[in-house]
Amino acid sequence: MSERYILETRPLALIIEDDADQNLIFTTALYQAGYETESFKDGLAAQQRLSEVVPKTVVLDLHIPEVEGMTLLSQIRNDQRLMDVSVILATADAALAHSLHAEADIVLLKPISFSQLSVLASRFK
Repeated sequence: MSERYILETRPLALIIEDDADQNLIFTTALYQAGYETESFKDGLAAQQRLSEVVPKTVVLDLHIPEVEGMTLLSQIRNDQRLMDVSVILATADAALAHSLHAEADIVLLKPISFSQLSVLASRFK
């Protein structure tokens, strides 16, 4: 009798956050929520990776080096390949967050807790 092993594929989440502590919290929370995670600390590296993959979810800080989060958000929303990507904005800038609310699936104001992000991210899986 042979055994069958089914490999469960985790959906991919990209975490784009330049603060090391927040990046670690976001990456760990999404991994715990069932995602395969890749993290980036600048917009240019994230932009390159977004040209190569189609993640299920992106956690995006708006104020990051190289390529701003607003630019990445616009590129994600205008790319046919990425039209089904869920975007969670993570920012401390309440006014900017409010102005971009229609472009994101969820807007979270920092500080964001581990459990808060883990629960929300699991809903997108």
